[in-house]
Amino acid sequence: MASSRLKYLSLGVLVFQTTSLVLTMRYSRTLQAEGPRYLASSAVVVAEVMKIFACVLLVLKEHSYSMRALNSILRQEILHKPIETLKLAIPSGIYTLQNNLLYVALSNLDAATYQVTYQLKILTTALFSVSMLGRRLGIYQWLSLLILMTGVALVQWPSESAVTPEKEAHSAGSQFVGVAAVLVACCSSGFAGVYFEKILKESKQSVWVRNIQLGLFGFVFGLFGMLAYDGERVRESGVFQGYNTVTWTVVALQALGGLVIAAVIKYADNILKGFATSLSIILSTLISYFWLQDFDPTGVFFIGAILVIAATFLYGYEGKPSPNPSRA
Repeated sequence: MASSRLKYLSLGVLVFQTTSLVLTMRYSRTLQAEGPRYLASSAVVVAEVMKIFACVLLVLKEHSYSMRALNSILRQEILHKPIETLKLAIPSGIYTLQNNLLYVALSNLDAATYQVTYQLKILTTALFSVSMLGRRLGIYQWLSLLILMTGVALVQWPSESAVTPEKEAHSAGSQFVGVAAVLVACCSSGFAGVYFEKILKESKQSVWVRNIQLGLFGFVFGLFGMLAYDGERVRESGVFQGYNTVTWTVVALQALGGLVIAAVIKYADNILKGFATSLSIILSTLISYFWLQDFDPTGVFFIGAILVIAATFLYGYEGKPSPNPSRA
């Protein structure tokens, strides 16, 4: 009974985190407010700081809140093993790029289209798992990947609508930028996730310590990116320009959401994760249409979305592969 409750709690957490992050991020990037809009590069840096702090607290909890034990673990695993620590610079840099790309994507795509298209990360993760980890996929999984690509292609199928040529050209340009950002993010997510999984399998260290190492590199890379691309705006209006309640909610969801998923994922099997993804896509579609009002669904979109949802279930149908550790 307790196990069943944990499964449904996991389902609720997965759906809430996935849906709320996408919708609030989209809302924050399209919200008309006075003053300058917050910098996406700044939000990525602040999220890394929050994530490091949360992971430090989790490591502290693992060692009975002993500051001496925490200090010893961090010195031993980070300072005394520089080569092992430097290995995480690669996935950390890629994750930093990915996080910035997600802001670009949701600045140019509605939440529903983004949610469906981003499921291509299943394809990239599978391909990198085969090439880097030597994992073998079953017939159902290969079939699901073909269905997935077909579904995403249908979702991106241009729709006929009564708009002016200027607005249509602007919309097409924005959609191209958004889709390109999602595709690059999918590739980076697949590679970095599999690379990180490989590192975790080769070591016995706590996933929270590994996330502290990732967070430290992510903070450095993110800070460098912020100063390189938005340095002038930061000097003019500060790092926290444009921040409001919605912005802080987005940052908190991005920083802590992955940690929550990492904590509950062991209770969620492949079918449950597929169900959570499907519910998230449906909720994102409904809320984008009724609340954000930035999405006009078509019959082709619904067919594509159904194919993507079916592919998600089918991919986890054959066998029960070991849970993939992922960066929180």
